[in-house]
Amino acid sequence: MPVLVLTRALLLVGDSLSLRNVSQFTRIAPFRDKVRFLSDSGSLTLASLGLKSEVKTVSANEKNKLQQGVSTIEVPKSRVKKKVSGNKTGLIKERNPIDIKTAPFAAESFSELGPPPLLVERLEEEGFTVPTDVQAAAVPTVLKNHDVVIQSYTGSGKTLAYVLPILSQAGPLSGEISNGCETGNKVGIEAVIVAPSRELGMQIVREVEKLLGPADKKLVQQLVGGANRSRQEEALRKNKPAIVVGTPGRIAEISAAGKLPTHGCRYLVLDEVDQLLAVNFREDMQRILDHVGRRPGASGGESNSPNSPLVKRSARQTIMVSATVPFSVIRAARSWGCDPLLVQANKVVPLESVPPSGPVNISGTPPTASSSSNVQAMPSVQSLPPNLQHYYTITRIQHKVDMLRRCVHALDAKCVIAFMNHTKQLKDAVFKLEARGMKAAELHGDLSKLVRSTILKKFRNGEVRVLLTNELSARGLDLPECDLVVNLGLPTDSVHYAHRAGRTGRLGRKGTVVTICEDPEVFVVKKLQKQLSLSIQACEFSDGNLVITED
Repeated sequence: MPVLVLTRALLLVGDSLSLRNVSQFTRIAPFRDKVRFLSDSGSLTLASLGLKSEVKTVSANEKNKLQQGVSTIEVPKSRVKKKVSGNKTGLIKERNPIDIKTAPFAAESFSELGPPPLLVERLEEEGFTVPTDVQAAAVPTVLKNHDVVIQSYTGSGKTLAYVLPILSQAGPLSGEISNGCETGNKVGIEAVIVAPSRELGMQIVREVEKLLGPADKKLVQQLVGGANRSRQEEALRKNKPAIVVGTPGRIAEISAAGKLPTHGCRYLVLDEVDQLLAVNFREDMQRILDHVGRRPGASGGESNSPNSPLVKRSARQTIMVSATVPFSVIRAARSWGCDPLLVQANKVVPLESVPPSGPVNISGTPPTASSSSNVQAMPSVQSLPPNLQHYYTITRIQHKVDMLRRCVHALDAKCVIAFMNHTKQLKDAVFKLEARGMKAAELHGDLSKLVRSTILKKFRNGEVRVLLTNELSARGLDLPECDLVVNLGLPTDSVHYAHRAGRTGRLGRKGTVVTICEDPEVFVVKKLQKQLSLSIQACEFSDGNLVITED
């Protein structure tokens, strides 16, 4: 009888047992010594126990469990430590084990992912009923206290994928009484979310406010550049927010002034982390990483070194988000996080096991040995929305703006984002489109916060048909109304192409991406096509129609 029970239990978990299940079988006398010996290897199988699988069938309910799509990541031996207490010796794991069961990837409701009932009710009130693939994978993983890198195509709901776990543990929707206060913590800040641009930061604030509701929206505070710093500091003192969202410069500035106590912070979110690795953010990001979640006195002694995994885990949970994961992001995640997991749609794996993606080399020069070893092709399924059509058309540089106008008319696009590589070109392009009766506006970093907000509001309301911009709008902006993206200037690499294209076709909608190039630039389009593993068809705009041509 004990043999049959153990055999059946092993079959139900896929012919393997994790270390957490060892103890319940050590009570069976014939296997006590063998289980204790084999548990050091980190995995148990029927073969290792000297048993043969004689059970050929399972019941219908058990079969359904096996088809749930739940996978298990085994615990490396380095993550298991022995603890001696009195005369008893047992196996314990650190707070952040890699042995996890991933999310129910085909979840039909948010309640299946583990958020508290209050938060689920707020989601339903706002019209969120079914989680996206990346949300179904990310929410349970973050709730289990893992450091993660969330990678999915733009417009797949990555913001909600990390906001939900934070609101499940912090704030009024968590269902728990949490004052967020620790010794010496004047402000109960429990999460710091860092974004590379003001627009993305304000967009995240709006998403959190929407879930918190009018009564509690003061619990999230924006700290973005371009706004009045004194008012931001006063709001921090008065409102005592639980969540802070801002740009690196302003967060580091207020932190350095001693007005942003974050040593007891539980979450650090780095949205568009590949952009936050830029040189101009380096000094500010270093201060944020050193002070968010770092308790005073945590660096005393060798075992309490700031780089110790135990200190990192006790200090904060780090969540990094990006549509692409180049080698720089993997290197940063290893340094800033504690055994981070890579979360993708329908998949959660250790970051170490995934080859990094990288930008295409469009300069025509052969890659160096170091770059070729670190950079591999980036699958389009992970970086681009699935319902996009990609085209390119050839014209002379002086005719590009007119070709843009013809493209908009041919596709009958209502909300268009056109990208140019130089800010000085934007004003001239807007003037040419306005002269032909097409409502257009420019958006770039040199405009004030108020002007930029006004332009985006007009674009969302349909008062502006074509928004001409540079790389500013290619990151994080959620403009679901956009149905056409046009590249008037070629993106510098495949990563920039993916982020530009991601402004349309968001959350399952259809979209079109058109690249307008000169004849000598066609080879760049071909390289982008090869790197992203997608089809970019040649086309022309004739008599108000898009006509596909042969290459």
